[in-house]
Amino acid sequence: METTCGSLLSELQKIWDEVGEADNERDKMLFELEQECLDAYRRKVDQASHCRAQLRQAVADAEAQLADISAALGDRPGPIKKTSGSLKKQLQAIMPQVEDMKKKRNERKNQFAEVLKQIHSISKELAGSTEENLKTIIIDESDLSMKRLDDLRNQLLSLQKEKAERLKQVLGQLNVLKALCMVLGMDFKLTIRDVHPTLDDSSGTKSISADTMENLSATICRLKDVKLQRLQKLQDLAMTMVELWNLMDTPVEEQQMFQNVTRTIAAAENEITEPNSLSLEFIKNAEAEVMRLQESKVSKIKEVLLKKRLVLEEICRGAHMVVEGQFGRDLSVESIESGAINPSYLLEQLEVQISKVKEEALSRKEILEKVQKWLAACE
Repeated sequence: METTCGSLLSELQKIWDEVGEADNERDKMLFELEQECLDAYRRKVDQASHCRAQLRQAVADAEAQLADISAALGDRPGPIKKTSGSLKKQLQAIMPQVEDMKKKRNERKNQFAEVLKQIHSISKELAGSTEENLKTIIIDESDLSMKRLDDLRNQLLSLQKEKAERLKQVLGQLNVLKALCMVLGMDFKLTIRDVHPTLDDSSGTKSISADTMENLSATICRLKDVKLQRLQKLQDLAMTMVELWNLMDTPVEEQQMFQNVTRTIAAAENEITEPNSLSLEFIKNAEAEVMRLQESKVSKIKEVLLKKRLVLEEICRGAHMVVEGQFGRDLSVESIESGAINPSYLLEQLEVQISKVKEEALSRKEILEKVQKWLAACE
């Protein structure tokens, strides 16, 4: 390089000699040339210094990254592989460690993302939220430790357990509701759709939110009240029916047609489980039968009373007894309809009187037999 510069300077001197350049001009141009050389060296030195600083910063940044990632992962920072060579060699030695730690951090982030996604999904189900969450799940990269991941996993397990418990409760409530609808003759699917549309989906996810469970409980309570009211109404109809049967001396064969009504008289609410046993149609049929019985009650009771009266007279005649005067009252339809005579009371009194007369006739049996023998002897 010195030879090249010297030869160029000698050539420049020859040119100046041939041109006749003055000494002061020559000195000035030589000074400028030296300054330009210095500037060129200075720029190169600055560039080299800047490059060295960048390399040092890169090495320091890589070491800091290793420390930060290790801290975020909750790991103790491992020994950094350093070499005694140049900065470039130091950087080449540390970068694979940084890449390995970044890979480990990304794997840990994916684990966090999966757990947080499940937590978010189950929390949404438990809260009953229907809004679509368009935001991505934010992960705090400053703490990716296994301790925090285990805490989140425990939280997820707790939510999964709560979800399973709620689903079990919802399914239990649906079974109760289905049984009630079956007894009351109501459309089960229509009923649960009113509570929440997803409850009708046999294959999809059912709503298990607190609101859904509360609405299910409220619907069950409401239908239980309806069931109790209908049962009481049916029991009243059944008792009226039995009373009318007794009054009208209805044949057993005819009574058996409504056994499913009369057997509810002494039944408790939880004992009524047969389908449609408390449906509106079933109760209407019972009401229609009671109405029919009531319409034919007057004439039928009149007939029964007269029949009982004849039985009483026949017993009295056979025992040579006189029928008491209270049973000689007017048994006309008008007197029964006007309420002047209580048919049930009168029928009951007739039964009592028939029973008394039978006892009296039995006590007279021996005397009557002797009278019969005496009459036969007289003849």
